[in-house]
Amino acid sequence: MNPTALLHAPRTLFARLVLILFVSLALVQSLSVWLTRTERDQTMTNVMMGYIESEVTSSVALLDHLPPAERAAWLPRLARRTYTFILGPGVTGAPPDVELSARVAQSIADGIGKRYALTVNAVPGDPDRLQVHLQLSDGTPLTIDYHPVPSAPLSPWLSWVLVLQLVVLVACCWLAVRLATRPLSQLARAADTLGPDLQAERLPEDGPDEVARAARAFNAMQDRIKSYMTERLQILASISHDLQTPITRMRLRLDVLDDSAQGAKLQQDLHEMETMVKEGVTYARTLHGASEAPLRIDPDALVESLVFDYVDAGKDVSLSGRIGAQIVTRPQALRRIVGNLVDNALKFGGSAEIAIAASEAGQITLSVLDRGPGIPAGSLDAVFEPFVRLEESRNRGTGGTGLGLAIARQLALAIDATLSLHNRPDGGLEARLVLKRAA
Repeated sequence: MNPTALLHAPRTLFARLVLILFVSLALVQSLSVWLTRTERDQTMTNVMMGYIESEVTSSVALLDHLPPAERAAWLPRLARRTYTFILGPGVTGAPPDVELSARVAQSIADGIGKRYALTVNAVPGDPDRLQVHLQLSDGTPLTIDYHPVPSAPLSPWLSWVLVLQLVVLVACCWLAVRLATRPLSQLARAADTLGPDLQAERLPEDGPDEVARAARAFNAMQDRIKSYMTERLQILASISHDLQTPITRMRLRLDVLDDSAQGAKLQQDLHEMETMVKEGVTYARTLHGASEAPLRIDPDALVESLVFDYVDAGKDVSLSGRIGAQIVTRPQALRRIVGNLVDNALKFGGSAEIAIAASEAGQITLSVLDRGPGIPAGSLDAVFEPFVRLEESRNRGTGGTGLGLAIARQLALAIDATLSLHNRPDGGLEARLVLKRAA
C-alpha cells in the first residue's frame, strides 16, 4: 500500500470502521443497482428481439403480398419507433460491429432469412444504425432501416430513493460503529484518568461478553495497582519510622561526646540520612496520589507569599508578571512544586527569578529561571527520574538526593499540569510549569 495514502487515512478506529462499512455497503448497493439495471436492459432487449422478429416477419410478408402500387402507402403504417421500411436498395457499408445491432440483424435473419436472401450492413458514420437488404418475390428491393433508441430512462424518483438509501446507510454505519467503539473510548478515558492519585473511574461491567470481560479486567488491574502502591507506601513509611529511632539515639550519643571534627561529620551524615528518608517517603506519597482536595485560589497571592518567605530568609528570589484571575488547583502541591524548582535554582545558580503569565488559550505558564550551568540537552528528561543526579561527586551541598525534580514532576501530574526543563539561550536553566486549565 502507498505510504502516502496511509498518512492521509483516518487515525481513529471509529472513523476507519465507518469508512470501511460505508464504502463496502455503498459498493454492494451500487453493484446491486447495476445488476438490476443490466438485468432489466437484457430482459427488455430479449423482449424487443422477439417483437422485432415477429413484427418484421409479418410486415415483410404483407408487403410481399400487396400489389406493387399499394406498397408505398403501407410503409408509414408498418414503421415502428426503432425501424422503418424503404422500397429501395438503401446504402451499403461494413458489417455491423455493435452487439445490439448484430443481435437485431440475427433476429431479423431468424425470422425471414429462410425465405428471403438477406444482406446486413452498418450505416457509415452511425455504427449503431444498420440496414437489412432483401428482395421481395417480384424482385422489388426492400430495405429495413433499423435505428436503435436509447435504453429506457430511469424513473425520476429513483435517484431520490438512492440518495435516501445512502443517507440511511451512513446513519446506520455511524450508529453501529458508535455502539461498537464506545466501550473502547470508555476504556481509553479511564486509562487516561488513571493518574498518580489512582482514582480513575470504574468501568461498567455490562454489555457484550468481550466488553464486560475487558471492563472487569481493567477494574481488577486498578485494584491491584492501588494495592501495590499502598503496600509500597506502607513499607517506606514503616522503614522511615523504624529509622527515626536509631537516628535519634545516635544523635543523643553524639551530643554527649566531645566536640570534635569526627563528631561534626557524623552529625552531618545523620542529617543527610534523615533528609533522604523523609524525601523518599514524600516521593512515595506523590506516587500514591495527592489526598489534597482542589480549591479555588489566587495564584498570584500564593506565589508572592512563597517569594516573600525566601526573601525573608535572605535568598535572592524575584517575581515578575501577574495572572489576575483565580484558578482551581491543589495549592499545597503547587506550592511544593514551585518551592522545589526555586530550591534547585538557588542551589545551582545562586538566585531565582519567577515569571508567571496567562495565555489567550487559558493556560498559565509559571517559569523559574536561573543563571546556573544548565543541563546537557540529552539529560533534560533524565533528571526527572528518581535518584538521578548530574553531580557525580554526590555532594549533598550541590547534588541533593535526586528526588526534588521527581517529586515536582509527580505533583505536576497530580494537578493536571506539565513540567519541563529548557536551557536558556544566554545561559542558565528554565523550569517551565504549564497549568492546562485556568478558570
